Amino acid sequence: MILVEIEVHSPRVVHFNEANNEEGLRNLLDLVEELRDKTVIRVAAYQQRVNCYYNKRVNPRPLREGDLVLRNVTIADLTGTRGKLAPNWEGPYKVKKVFQPGTFKLETLGGKEIPKAWNSEHLRKYYQ
Repeated sequence: MILVEIEVHSPRVVHFNEANNEEGLRNLLDLVEELRDKTVIRVAAYQQRVNCYYNKRVNPRPLREGDLVLRNVTIADLTGTRGKLAPNWEGPYKVKKVFQPGTFKLETLGGKEIPKAWNSEHLRKYYQ
């Protein structure tokens, strides 16, 4: 407690009644399941609103085999030796195979295969 609360009692200290407090805690304990259910419903409604908001603004990136793409250099360069003024995208690369919607196998324009699969989040369509 703060020194002021010791000399001048606050309303919560003046009106505290241990019997009423115990009874109130027991009542809250009985309502715990109901409160949990309300919280679960509120969280689900919030997640649904966020999902709708996101889906309205997301830009789908439909890429097919044979499309030309640029790949993000920050993901490709694991050593981190790029400079501040280096380009952010490199390529173009050709989409060799589509594993799932959003996952692609790339190859250079010369036909050399890139060793790992790439997510569409790190690719950008290349327009000539």
